[in-house]
Amino acid sequence: MYFRKIYPLLKQHLKRRQVTVLTGMRRTGKTTLVKGLLSEIKSGNKLYLDLERLDNRDIFSQRNYEAILNSLKQYGIKADQPAYVALDEIQLAPGLPSAIKYLYDHYPIKFIVTGSSSYYLKNFFSESLAGRKKVFELSPLDFSEFLTFKKVAHADEPFIGKKFNSAEFNRLGSYYEEYVNYGGFPEVALTDKAEAKKDLLYDIFDSFIKIDVKTLADFRDLANLEKLLKMMAARVGTKLDYAKLSRLTGISRPTVVNYIDFLEKTYMIFRLPVYSKSPDREIVKAPKLYFSDNGLLNILAEVGSGSKFENAVFNQLRAHGALKYYSLKTGKEIDFIINGAMAVEVKESPLADDLRPLRDLAVAAKVKASRLIGRYQVPNFDDYIWAGEIR
Repeated sequence: MYFRKIYPLLKQHLKRRQVTVLTGMRRTGKTTLVKGLLSEIKSGNKLYLDLERLDNRDIFSQRNYEAILNSLKQYGIKADQPAYVALDEIQLAPGLPSAIKYLYDHYPIKFIVTGSSSYYLKNFFSESLAGRKKVFELSPLDFSEFLTFKKVAHADEPFIGKKFNSAEFNRLGSYYEEYVNYGGFPEVALTDKAEAKKDLLYDIFDSFIKIDVKTLADFRDLANLEKLLKMMAARVGTKLDYAKLSRLTGISRPTVVNYIDFLEKTYMIFRLPVYSKSPDREIVKAPKLYFSDNGLLNILAEVGSGSKFENAVFNQLRAHGALKYYSLKTGKEIDFIINGAMAVEVKESPLADDLRPLRDLAVAAKVKASRLIGRYQVPNFDDYIWAGEIR
């Protein structure tokens, strides 16, 4: 099993009585992590059930919760002593939360469950398992994890104070370009040929539409959803204009908003809010749009090189704190502000001339620190962070 940064947190949570809930996009490696956790448990009183199998789902369709327990006992679970039960793809069993609540309250069973969308988990688990669960969210690989999957040696050090390092750029630059172009789904990272990577990405997207969307939503026209996604991909890194998207797609504005809400709750996209010291200003400013994975972004639309790079940096930075963007009425912007403390401007080839405008905007935003993030090596200039060092 390849190392994921979330794994030590999940392992630590095995000691807690709470239900461990692991969610995230399909094909991000949730099943592998859960099976890894089970292998760490020394007790033999444990069980893994894949709810994509109809016979396993039938266990939890029984209305009598004691009958469910009896079914678990047939798999070897002893309910009179600490037990571990892992349930994969719980969104496929709608009645599951109440059954888990009953068994949790009456027996020493530790549940570890996975689901491929917060849309289900956060809305349907909130009441029935209030106080009884902890939700962990699994994203596609960050660049550090990507290098781990590639078996490339690297150090995860703070990047904020770094300057361009030509040795690291020369050593890891080709890997970073692969990450920008094909994203961080584990299967894709472990595949070498470009065509095979694209085939996997199309398959992941197809699974999202045919399984997640159909399972979790009642959208009647999936073609319209795909049309909207492709149009949004072409506008990655820009402010969301719901009215314009409605006009261009021919989809009503309320439906566009509904689709976008769903796409964010199922981890396909993110809306980046504006940074302001005044909450009222944040409400009236449009959020900016980013995709959760560059590979999916690149199969959905022809995306400009700069926008593609900015989307990759967004996904790298969001693991390091709360992100917002800053915008003036003049159109001047700061791409990202991290935790309200660091202003970041993303440039493929940053120049010394970019420093002063960024610092001036940071002062206007009342943010103390500022840095440039770059993609390429620039002659005679090194006062920027190479994006491949954000891990």
